[in-house]
Amino acid sequence: MFTGEKIILRELRREDIILAQNYINDPETRRLLSPTIPFPFTEKDEENWFEGISAFGDKYSFAIVDLDINEYIGSCGVNNIDWKNSIATIGILIGKKEYWGKGYGTDAMKVLISFIFNQMNINKIKLNVFSFNDRAIKSYEKCGFKIEGRLRQELYRDGKYHDNIIMGLLREEFTE
Repeated sequence: MFTGEKIILRELRREDIILAQNYINDPETRRLLSPTIPFPFTEKDEENWFEGISAFGDKYSFAIVDLDINEYIGSCGVNNIDWKNSIATIGILIGKKEYWGKGYGTDAMKVLISFIFNQMNINKIKLNVFSFNDRAIKSYEKCGFKIEGRLRQELYRDGKYHDNIIMGLLREEFTE
């Protein structure tokens, strides 16, 4: 477990599956997170995702838990690692809306960043975020991420096209 000011990052547990499914199937959450057609995930989809989690691969997934009440509120992790070039691609989901805009995501991201730089010896962390997700962009910037690029009109959502923003954080920027 890794502890921040508001959260703990711990392993995902089987009992998290139903909440994870509810979180990812929330229409607003899905709108902000996934570039795919917003078709709901089934319980079997979530079980398959859970079964694919392993400490021995190139993906590292954590449950985000409220430090005060020990409640599962979302997840984050490393989705891909390029070991040759020392780059990790990450993602985060705060599924419980009562926690949105209150610093829980930023705190979880800071703990995840520390884990990646200090435990995995990675040089760069990157992520993608949709241009209309202002709250996430501000959170990532608070953590030190910089906009590195913009893929124009990469996402069709709500009847129009939106940009996909690529953000990155270098180890040297983290330690400054």
